[in-house]
Amino acid sequence: MTQAPRMLGGRYEVGELLGRGGMAEVHRGFDTRLRRPVAIKLLRLDLVRDTTFLSRFRREAQSAAGLSMPHIVAVYDSGEDTVTEGGGASVALPYIVMELVEGQSLRQMLTATGALPAREATRIMIDVLEALAHSHQTGIIHRDIKPANVMVSRSGTVKVMDFGIARAIADAQATMTQTSSVIGTAQYFSPEQAQGQAVDSRSDLYSAGCMLFELLTGRPPFVGDSPLAIAYQHVGETAPRPSSINPQVPPVLDMIVARALEKDLGARYQTAAEFRDD
Repeated sequence: MTQAPRMLGGRYEVGELLGRGGMAEVHRGFDTRLRRPVAIKLLRLDLVRDTTFLSRFRREAQSAAGLSMPHIVAVYDSGEDTVTEGGGASVALPYIVMELVEGQSLRQMLTATGALPAREATRIMIDVLEALAHSHQTGIIHRDIKPANVMVSRSGTVKVMDFGIARAIADAQATMTQTSSVIGTAQYFSPEQAQGQAVDSRSDLYSAGCMLFELLTGRPPFVGDSPLAIAYQHVGETAPRPSSINPQVPPVLDMIVARALEKDLGARYQTAAEFRDD
């Protein structure tokens, strides 16, 4: 992969690598026009050859930029820069410029500490559900709620990122390849996602239930050695009660998690606000 250009769009300086996922790299950046630090997400080069994907990605980034609330990472700008590959060919490299959150992701927190105290887990989830309530009201389904997509700032503010962007990537990668990133995402798939069916906002609530389960226990509700093995469990197996893994979990949270993880869409929480209120 060619190195990311030092400047993007004639405006954004690309700095140190902050993180790398299955689909993209996130760098610390600097907006030279507004003189402020930003985060810059650069898509992997092997995802950018598809013109359908490029237009879809652009559309999704624009819709995500319309979301504005304290618990959603703000999207400031998006665009494309031209980079030259090893063979000399030029390709468009899409990028997204986002609010820089100084802190760590829930994935990093879970890796470092394991399960969180119930009070802290519920505080985080209430803020995540506030973000989902806002996005669902504006017609945007996240489709990839997981610990890696939730940031906690140094002051404790919870912020969800990658709204709408997950869909563009998922559509471009319709086939499930066996990579760690896909296994990681499969652990939070709703049953309807696992079966390749159409999803609505209740799919995000199932994924949020999986994440709450992991915050309370230190592990996702279903584990397996392939995305397919995990998908089968989402479709056909009942998740254990969190308290069966962590006895410190109060019974009321067992009930909330169980409702969020209902296979039947009608039995699940119907809105993020309903889940949050419980």
